[in-house]
Amino acid sequence: MAEAVVPEQARARPYAWYVLFVLFLVYALNFIDRQILTILAPHIRKDLGLSQADIGFLYGTAFGVFYALFGIPLGRLADNWHRIRLMTIGLALWSTMTALSGLARNGIQLAGARIGVGVGEASAGPAAYSLISDWFPKRQRATALAIYSGGLYFGAGFSLFIGGTIADKWNHAYPGGGPLGLVGWQAAFMAVGLPGLILALWVATLREPMRGQSEGLVAPANPAPFKAFFADLLTIIPPLTLIGALRSRSLVSNLVALVLITAATWGLILFDGGQSAPLQWLAVGIGVYAVFSWASALRHRDLPTYRLIVASPAFVCVVIAYGLNAFIAYSVAAFAPSHAAAAFGVSAAEAGLWIGGPAILAGFAGVTLGGIAADRLRQKYATGRIMVVLFGSLAPVPTLILAFTTTDKYLFYALLPVTQILASCALGSAAAATQDLVLPRMRGTATAAFFIGTTLVGLALGPYIAGHIADIYKSIPAGILSLLATLPIAFGCALAAYKLVPQAEATREERARAAGEPI
Repeated sequence: MAEAVVPEQARARPYAWYVLFVLFLVYALNFIDRQILTILAPHIRKDLGLSQADIGFLYGTAFGVFYALFGIPLGRLADNWHRIRLMTIGLALWSTMTALSGLARNGIQLAGARIGVGVGEASAGPAAYSLISDWFPKRQRATALAIYSGGLYFGAGFSLFIGGTIADKWNHAYPGGGPLGLVGWQAAFMAVGLPGLILALWVATLREPMRGQSEGLVAPANPAPFKAFFADLLTIIPPLTLIGALRSRSLVSNLVALVLITAATWGLILFDGGQSAPLQWLAVGIGVYAVFSWASALRHRDLPTYRLIVASPAFVCVVIAYGLNAFIAYSVAAFAPSHAAAAFGVSAAEAGLWIGGPAILAGFAGVTLGGIAADRLRQKYATGRIMVVLFGSLAPVPTLILAFTTTDKYLFYALLPVTQILASCALGSAAAATQDLVLPRMRGTATAAFFIGTTLVGLALGPYIAGHIADIYKSIPAGILSLLATLPIAFGCALAAYKLVPQAEATREERARAAGEPI
């Protein structure tokens, strides 16, 4: 695809900041709908008879695997189709599924709704990252992505406050169940899901920017935007993956991978032995196989994108380094409210206020300051953004250990936001680093690949493993702190990225051209 050269933007226009504000609200609602389950977990466990591992599965795996997998074709669609329309449809879908979570009567129904939320939310990240990268020039991109990412913490924190308050007040007003027989946690799901339909109408009014305009390389519209989308669906949905493998001439390797992944999945189910083990490891196995199948097909269909993303050691190291940061961060987010209830005997409303309230400011401050620092460091050093990723992998460890070993609830409340500031600073810098490693037309796909690290690695594994260990030892702190065993891997990948990213970014166009990109 040829790209037209236009003057490169020096600074973002006022309308770009308006778009960023709306996208911030979308991301906030994204995490309200995603995170509200954590404050409602004690009520859900009691009413549905679930374990901590079951909560980890519902919060992490049921949502995360399908979020990651559908992020692949939807990321591709974000690269080729109207991103505003894509986000509008996705927002309407996940808001509807969140509301339907309030009608669940058992764990299976709730898991089905969480899968729907994951599929809908998979559209937001690729579209938003691509839009922001086109509205903001490179020198302001990490700051803009960090502000957008701050919606994560605003939504996650606000979900705890509003979810806990609604659940407690509803149960107090209707001890035996309210209208339609709904109890507090069900009413909370519906209360946060339905407003998303209104926000979807607002999103639909935004303008679509020219793709690549911020860098002076504007790509023409794709005449067949859904062709690659449906082709990607054939690579991630078993058994249609075999058709996709046949088309991409990778059937033999696909079958070998299927056999090996099936064997590993079966082994993990037997080793785990938990109530949720079959669903957990089957979902993870499907996710791993689907990603392999997609990557094989991408290599055949779009070699330049494959070379700059999947086959790029620099890109992979950044994804794994931040993915393992998310591995711990998502687990803390999943079980901090339950730990407060179990260790200190607090209500959902109190936990939501004292965990959720500071989380809004701490997360937003951490990710914004981290993004600003990454942009400034990047102006001086080619490795500037990776410096922030390295910091984010080590700095939160001491306060995390103190938070989950203290017997003082006020110290626990105080240490959580400090930990969050230190951990969240790496998000904007890691996201911007991956965007810098690809061409403008590849940004949606690059975003999907980035989210694979933070979902298949972080969200689909961290909360379940933490919950499973918590069930074994009857201790949530044991489950959380056991995850620190992954720290050497995360730090090692960040160090590798520090060495690899500068050269990979400098040779981006050259490697794409060598793979057949018509630049």
